[in-house]
Amino acid sequence: MLSIYILTHNEEVDIAACIESAMLSDDIMVVDSCSSDRTVEIASRYPVRIVEHAFESHGKQRTWMLESVTPKYEWVYILEADERMTPELFAECVAATQNPDYIGYYVAERVIFMNHWIRYSTQYPRYQMRLFRHGKVWFTDYGHTEREVCDGATSFIKETYPHYTCSKGLSRWIEKHNRYSTDEAKETVYQLEKGAVNWQDLFLGKSEVERRRALKDVSLRIPARPLTRFIYMYFFLGGCLDGQAGLAWCTLQAFYEYLILLKVWEMKYSSSQQSAEKSP
Repeated sequence: MLSIYILTHNEEVDIAACIESAMLSDDIMVVDSCSSDRTVEIASRYPVRIVEHAFESHGKQRTWMLESVTPKYEWVYILEADERMTPELFAECVAATQNPDYIGYYVAERVIFMNHWIRYSTQYPRYQMRLFRHGKVWFTDYGHTEREVCDGATSFIKETYPHYTCSKGLSRWIEKHNRYSTDEAKETVYQLEKGAVNWQDLFLGKSEVERRRALKDVSLRIPARPLTRFIYMYFFLGGCLDGQAGLAWCTLQAFYEYLILLKVWEMKYSSSQQSAEKSP
């Protein structure tokens, strides 16, 4: 058996289905970021533990959760409200916990958008650290999201999980990515000024995770990033094979990239302008 953490913030649309998918475990912990909707009310109808904690960042929220909400079992799985656990994934995760060689496992998502699995333009399989031994994995912030710090060897789960990335509507997606773009702009400015590309990981990385992260650092330095990203996703990754949903997905991602660039410019311009105004 393993414990399941569910991270929430204003998830009244998704929380019931998410919890029901996770009830293969008898230890479910809902960690809510002080939702203002009916998320906590709906979650309280189920046999789960509910803890509220004000959101600071993705990395800090996960670290607080792991330090403050003690699981029943040694192994834990992190699930977000717009994701679902499947019986096949749960069974493989339970089996994986019996292997003493690894302290954590990466799991790939299947992005569901416009009722369609975006198979090609999402770089599938794209892995994230989700299953691990409690106390052996921590998280730090990177851009709008987080990166894991692992105290031991890791491996990969073959089964995947569905991620209903636009389940709460396009307006919510745009609102969320407007916030995300601010964090990504800050990370872009930092990486361009102080970061570097790990070319070895880009071409010789041992896993998809290492290669993808190196590619991310390269992408920050590519000119015409929005257009380049669209061409890369739609033509090179094969987003054109994802049909109408694929075209919409690639267009939204290019828009998101453009929003990041505009905020990078804004940060640099505002900083320069403020310095000029302060100068005698």
